Amino acid sequence: MKDQLSVGERLATGNPGEDIFAFAAEIYPICRSITGNGVRKTLRAIGMHIDLKIHEVPTGTEVFDWTIPREWNIRDAYIKNERGEKILDFAHSNLHVMSYSLPVRKRISLAELKQHVYTLPDQPDRIPYRTSYYAENWAFCMPHRLFEGLRDETYEVVIDSTLEDGYLTYGEYLHQGESEDEFLLSAHVCHPSLANDNCSGVALLTHLAKRMAGLQTRYTYRFLFAPGTIGAITWLARNEDRCQRIKHGLVVSMVGDGGGPTYKKSRRGHSEIDRAVVHAMHHSGLAPTILEFSPYGYDERQYCSPGFNLPVGLFQRSKFGEIPEYHTSGDNLEFIAPDHLSQSYGLIAETIDIVENNEVYCNTMPKCEPQLGRRGLYGPVGGDKGAAAANMAMLWILNLSDGMHSLLDIAERGNLPFSVIRDTARQLYRSGLLRPVFAANQNR
Repeated sequence: MKDQLSVGERLATGNPGEDIFAFAAEIYPICRSITGNGVRKTLRAIGMHIDLKIHEVPTGTEVFDWTIPREWNIRDAYIKNERGEKILDFAHSNLHVMSYSLPVRKRISLAELKQHVYTLPDQPDRIPYRTSYYAENWAFCMPHRLFEGLRDETYEVVIDSTLEDGYLTYGEYLHQGESEDEFLLSAHVCHPSLANDNCSGVALLTHLAKRMAGLQTRYTYRFLFAPGTIGAITWLARNEDRCQRIKHGLVVSMVGDGGGPTYKKSRRGHSEIDRAVVHAMHHSGLAPTILEFSPYGYDERQYCSPGFNLPVGLFQRSKFGEIPEYHTSGDNLEFIAPDHLSQSYGLIAETIDIVENNEVYCNTMPKCEPQLGRRGLYGPVGGDKGAAAANMAMLWILNLSDGMHSLLDIAERGNLPFSVIRDTARQLYRSGLLRPVFAANQNR
């Protein structure tokens, strides 16, 4: 066992919230969709921080039951009234146009315009986010209050977009560890100006990858930045032979608000990543929500499809779809905060620490308790709560270190933070009371 700081401890140093927020703010204005120049611009921004490998997959490529769609790009869009006034302008918010809208340039009546407008009557001052990736259509999105004030007149509508053969683009960063076994960290990059969903997840994983560079790790860490659904499906179709290497995985989204935290388990339900995240959350001092797997959500549903059944869960703060800001202009930079981003980062770093250090030991003196006091291990300071926790940790570790229980098993059984179990095991190892058997993910 190494005495220096563990990977998780190194990752958790400092307060990264401000840096993560700054990068989220940088990419927030970019108009992204499942394809196009907005995705490329976002990936180039990520590539300024890490050595990101960018992949382009041509339109028409078959990926399992799906086909890479045509590439969509937009330059401008607006609605003008009869007086030539722009009553809606894409330049003010890229949510004003439904993603993948066909190009249009014509004059239409109010009645026809209303057939191509989405609003939120229950949130009259917010713009909804809408898409039409696989059905050809066009539409504008506007606050309901503006919609209600439209006059019965003729409107000029312009959407200066293109829908042509091109590419789907995604990016990968690989941090090579001692083992070929992988930890997958995935964030979707297809949403436009939505700060929590998912500028926050993209920014957090970019910072995590940057902090991980240069560290020696047990696992290899694969960071995937891809469009939602079709991007994950494309990666799986192109990397099917590598999927057996994935031993842990997290989809990261909506990690910048003050809700939760929330974790949705993998399809397996009791994989090591599920246990590690749940343990980290329960000892975080926050009020976590743990959800069982369901086949609806983000890209975890692709990784957990029955043909792959990978141990990949979903980490978020507020649950998607259950907050009023979700998929609206209310999901702006004022909705996320550095402190919340820092908390989310800390929980993921703690999860990494658990899987990196979840080893199995044998007690070298298993017949009755060894005398800890004469080794300077037991109760060095009377009344010290930290020492009391360490004392209980020693007893749990010595009792369950029979070559069958991992450190995470012991932390769960003793209801103690993994960090206490990890540090105490280091002491016992240095004192000759433990010998390593194997890493918990191996040969079990």
